[in-house]
Amino acid sequence: MVLYGGRVSIAVGIAAMLVAVFLGTFIGSFSGYFGGRTDNGLVWVTDLFLALPTLPVLLLVIYLFRDSLRKAFGINMGIFILTVFVIGALSWMPISRLVRASFLSLKQKEFVEAAHSVGSRTPHIMFRHILPNSMSPIIVAATLSVGAAIILESTLSFLGVGFPPDMPTWGRLLYDSRDYIEQFPWLAIFPGLLISITVLSINFMGDGLRDALDPRRTQG
Repeated sequence: MVLYGGRVSIAVGIAAMLVAVFLGTFIGSFSGYFGGRTDNGLVWVTDLFLALPTLPVLLLVIYLFRDSLRKAFGINMGIFILTVFVIGALSWMPISRLVRASFLSLKQKEFVEAAHSVGSRTPHIMFRHILPNSMSPIIVAATLSVGAAIILESTLSFLGVGFPPDMPTWGRLLYDSRDYIEQFPWLAIFPGLLISITVLSINFMGDGLRDALDPRRTQG
């Protein structure tokens, strides 16, 4: 069950990361490229989401929409979709800030001016010229967000509002073991240990990608 639960927890982390990357890249690119009122408005929205308390908002949204999604997609798939989209919708802000900063810097470069001079359209310049040169910080932030999503999903499941018992995750296994921890402590030790090892490994991957993709990294 621990190994099977890992599949579900990691799938939630990767899917939530994709949602966060899509939202953060889309909002950050428009904010950084257009500037002015567009930038001010999107920065205000980003700051608003950063100010939201993540866990209470997650609990509120899940309580409000859990039953309707279960009826529409089934018990397991409904809670999977809800968990992924809610975690992703509350995790895109750091990525948006990184993308915005990259666009603000890169839109002044010569290759962007050359694209303007040959008549390239704005979407072409944004997503074919500037965005590929902004991928390094996006990849690093996306890698680190997987670990954060796994921890959030485990927290929700441990609080009893995540996946049902027939679809175990690491957080759900911790929740089910709370009444037996004195007699059978390994029921809590192994899921908790795997959560720690997985998140630590993902963070090491993110640090390694940051070093590998940093153009200013000096060679020894």
